[in-house]
Amino acid sequence: MIFKNFSNLIFTSTIFLTAMFCFSQQANVNLDYNPQKNTEGLIPFSAKVNSPEVHDDQTVTFRLMAPEAQTVELNPGAINTALGKGRDPIPFTKENDGLWTLTIGPLPPDMYAYHLRVDGVQMADPNNTQAAFTAMPPYSQLIVHRDGPAYYDAKNVPHGNVTRHIYHSDVTQGERELYVYTPPGYDSEKKYPVLYLVGGSGELPSNWIYDGRVNFIMDNLFAENKVTPMIIAIPNNQVIHRNHPEHSELTFDIFENELRNHVIPVVDENYNTIESPKGRAISGLSMGGRHSMFIGFRSLDLFANFGILSAGDTDPETSLKSFLNTPNVNDSIDYLFVGQGTKEAEGFFNARVQGLVDGLKNHDIEHEYYVGGNGGHDWSTWRHLLYYRFLPNLWQHLDN
Repeated sequence: MIFKNFSNLIFTSTIFLTAMFCFSQQANVNLDYNPQKNTEGLIPFSAKVNSPEVHDDQTVTFRLMAPEAQTVELNPGAINTALGKGRDPIPFTKENDGLWTLTIGPLPPDMYAYHLRVDGVQMADPNNTQAAFTAMPPYSQLIVHRDGPAYYDAKNVPHGNVTRHIYHSDVTQGERELYVYTPPGYDSEKKYPVLYLVGGSGELPSNWIYDGRVNFIMDNLFAENKVTPMIIAIPNNQVIHRNHPEHSELTFDIFENELRNHVIPVVDENYNTIESPKGRAISGLSMGGRHSMFIGFRSLDLFANFGILSAGDTDPETSLKSFLNTPNVNDSIDYLFVGQGTKEAEGFFNARVQGLVDGLKNHDIEHEYYVGGNGGHDWSTWRHLLYYRFLPNLWQHLDN
């Protein structure tokens, strides 16, 4: 049974106007493309120091006031990948007044998640107002700007809406959330295809909005006339504790039940959708890519379009079993995309992706494989894959 009592939180999309004054330095007045550039000489509200400060040459200065600390480091992660510094933490230098500082770069313009490590304790940057809300302990965001807004920034273009639905799930026995993006000029009398987009381990639906910037990416692609108007539904694919000892065995069946019994019915009931496999796509990053693969490939009655981002299987015969048992399977697939980041393809995560690609090739299953961007297994890669490949190529069969 689908419960109709849900609440909506509309992120109202208005035309983004250029302000008379240049607010930045984490003022959070406008949706600035350069929020961590020091334009006003002010410290963020309730912070002790200005951190991080991003300079126009793409170098970055981090600061932390911690007089009693013995060590302060930048935890290894996406920034290390961009700098080519491996997996070692990067140490800060302590000044005489107890202020710790670190200047790095230049960094390629992008958004980077990071932690600090203080005396061995991992923590978010206490002076940074740009922070992530996830199913994991929170982290901070570093935004290295270009000369103007990037493809994932808010621009002066028409914007779509993002609606948060709350519904009851009989599968997980509780209240759950679902975010739905509708494109600029959404017409309730017109039928739209739907992309079901899911996150990775520890991600929540909101992360595709705040970290993935999928709504701004779609707005900008729409303004550039590069994308088919679509609805994007972002469900929560955390359906069992990520550290449960049987997570891998249980998660796929549970999430498939959630999709079939609740998520898709909620979307079809509240939006004018194309209710057929040709009008549905499923895509996700990392764990969400494996959800899209293991659930999507066996659900050709639901989906004919697939986006596998930074995911795959070293045993592709298992993941492709449903495809291989489907006569003339290519007739049931409109678009199958497999993508990963350039630096991912050089490292640990490549084995699964390459295993899937090899399996698809060996069985003559039509697909597109793409490696691009400057990122590793991080949001830099997933934003890039959406903008430059997956979203523009999705639904081409509907335009014919």
